[in-house]
Amino acid sequence: MINRDAANVLWFNELHREDVNLVGGKSSSLGEMTSSMDLPVPYGFATTAKAYRYFMDETGLNDKVTELLNSIKDYEDSDELGATCQQIRDVIVGAKFPDDLAADIRKAYADLADKMGQKDPFVAIRSSATAEDLPDASFAGQQESYLNVKGGDDVVLSVKKCYASLFTARATYYRNKQHFPYDKVALSAAVQMMVFSKASGIMFSVDVSNGDDSKIVIDAICGLGEYIVLGKVTPNHFVIDKKTQKIIDKTVVKQTVQLSRIAGGGTKEETVPAELQDQQVITDDQVIELAGYAKKIEEHYGCYMDMEYALDVNTNRLWIVQARPETFWSQKNKNKDTDSGDDNVVEESDAKVVVRGLPASPGLASGVVHVIDDPKDIDQFKQGEILVTLMTSPDWVPAMKKAAAIITNNGGMTCHAAIVSREMQIPCIVGTKSQSIAATEALHDGDVVTVDAKNGVVYSGKVASLLNKPAANNQGAGQVVAAETFAPTATGVMMNLGDPELADKYSSLPADGIGLMREEFIWTSYIHEHPLYLIEQGHPEKVVDMLSDGISKVARAMAPRPVVLRLSDFKSSEYRNLKGGDKFEPHEPSDLLGWRGASRYYDPKYIEAFKLELAAVKKVRNEYGLKNLNIMIPFIRTLDEAQKVTDIIKGQGLIRGADFKIYMMAEIPSNIILADKFNQYVDGYSIGSNDLSMLILGCDRNNDTVAPLFDERNLAVKRAIRHLIRAAHKDGRTVSICGQAPSEYPEFTNFLIQSGIDYVSVNPDMVKETKRNVAHFEQRIMLDKATGRGLQDPTDYEW
Repeated sequence: MINRDAANVLWFNELHREDVNLVGGKSSSLGEMTSSMDLPVPYGFATTAKAYRYFMDETGLNDKVTELLNSIKDYEDSDELGATCQQIRDVIVGAKFPDDLAADIRKAYADLADKMGQKDPFVAIRSSATAEDLPDASFAGQQESYLNVKGGDDVVLSVKKCYASLFTARATYYRNKQHFPYDKVALSAAVQMMVFSKASGIMFSVDVSNGDDSKIVIDAICGLGEYIVLGKVTPNHFVIDKKTQKIIDKTVVKQTVQLSRIAGGGTKEETVPAELQDQQVITDDQVIELAGYAKKIEEHYGCYMDMEYALDVNTNRLWIVQARPETFWSQKNKNKDTDSGDDNVVEESDAKVVVRGLPASPGLASGVVHVIDDPKDIDQFKQGEILVTLMTSPDWVPAMKKAAAIITNNGGMTCHAAIVSREMQIPCIVGTKSQSIAATEALHDGDVVTVDAKNGVVYSGKVASLLNKPAANNQGAGQVVAAETFAPTATGVMMNLGDPELADKYSSLPADGIGLMREEFIWTSYIHEHPLYLIEQGHPEKVVDMLSDGISKVARAMAPRPVVLRLSDFKSSEYRNLKGGDKFEPHEPSDLLGWRGASRYYDPKYIEAFKLELAAVKKVRNEYGLKNLNIMIPFIRTLDEAQKVTDIIKGQGLIRGADFKIYMMAEIPSNIILADKFNQYVDGYSIGSNDLSMLILGCDRNNDTVAPLFDERNLAVKRAIRHLIRAAHKDGRTVSICGQAPSEYPEFTNFLIQSGIDYVSVNPDMVKETKRNVAHFEQRIMLDKATGRGLQDPTDYEW
């Protein structure tokens, strides 16, 4: 078996998203989509961080780089920074690759050629820094990519150029501002089958202009995708409703230039054929297909996602070429004082609109305009000014960092200016040329303006009344927002949650608590290492500290509402993907029905790891005082297992009582049949309708051959649920459901309420709708009982 930590090269299907430290964010994400998701991802391999460090150590480059970086006196001096970084890159490119490393890369390229059935195929080589594409700092576009590369020697050279691109001026400046020491960052190169793009673009699983996570936004341009990030082309823009997967808005902008591949290698700029310049770049069907991929990727990662795609000119097939966490809306908004200048104050009613554009990064700011056409002039830009230009590129970051707001002529919602502004939390309006008049024509040096980047409007003068509005009421001029109200319901509406970082954002939703907090997200996103491996390495405290930190964020945000933490329920293949997992995990032919959930907790091979989870729960409850935290045991097969696990929990000092509940997942037929016996061990149940339906109906919903047979609304499943509710209620136990069915089928929610369920737990985007549905169904029941109208659910007659 391959030693991943010692490998110079790893294939995408050997990588997962937790391998950020191994191959960086970009490569690990490509690996995750290849190995764990059914997505069209061009195949390839990645050089590892170990290979980069080996190269830097063997060549003695570390000392030279450190010396040159230490010589920089002022990172804000772009001339000094640029010159020093050019020296570093020249030294790296001029160094010789160790022979064994070069041989490994050439062999992997040859193997890729064999897999593709081509001799010397064209590949794209993309940089992937270990500090890139992380949830709290995207570092988008800070390192280089090389397209249309062909031949083993050129691939090796391009990998070396990727290494050198870690030290571009923009990357070095950005890393310095984000406090990432250079020696803590390494570079992986993703070598990937080249897509010969006739169109390409970027998409987000959240509307990045306003944070509306019920929408997906997609931008598309002709040719290769680099021009969308550089802002050289204003893209077609599509907005899709995430739930209905229908296009609700589109903007088709004329495109005159594109970046194209050269047959012998490399790229060039070309004019878009006249007959295509005003055409929609991708079809509506292709937009919907992409939106489906975006939704699937977001659900898999459990956070808002920023993705890139390409449309192949030969096959007309769409490919997903990159996915990373979106950074701005995935973090809690921070208040920022953007007020500047007291001159030219005007009343809102008298404010004159001078420019309109696309709202790329929300916020309000006022200041003095500074128009810059050429990046060589950015040293003249002063703190707090409004930057107005054609379009930014990574070299503009030093000026962008100083700006109170940014306005550009060109670009779309996913251009460089938009992405970096959102990360820096600077108000930004792009694409003014396509919306009204070019900003560089309408605005002049010294003008005082107010930028309303939430609505894409620039006003002349300082509109003090607009700037001073409370953020919660800042909905646009003259707009009145009514407070949402929700009728009280007897059936509780809870919320499912994975990412602790989203707890604050969703805490304001009208949910009665967290019905399912998935512990696995903390493992894959923060811990990354197998618990038994950490115990073996002498660092069990990492499990306790990181689990308690993530859990407490949710419990604190939701307090005093209850939070139900589902204890770990990885399958063996998923545990094996954690660092060190190979040593401790069996290879099971069907791990869905294997060593998972409760069967691990009392096993002598795993019990010490389980005790770490319980220690984290105790820390949250006792040290942090968050008594609203409860736990849930997954996949209990037998009564004996229930007794063994609850005895361990009790032995670790977690005692069932009025303020601490132990629940179990009801996802196995034995849980239903023996509910009257399981009652003695737990305080209630949460129905996992996905697993329960698969095991009752005997079909795998992920198997396309039998997937059409999977339906949580099947009569057998409904009878099982109703039996569980009745058996649980006889002993005063509660029943919830945390599967997808209530979110997807309102009529199923009606059945659950008719059956007397205590809670339904749904994803955040469905809380409000489910709350209203529950109120409606309960009112209907009361009305039917009062009038004697209405039929009972069919299962009453078929029981």
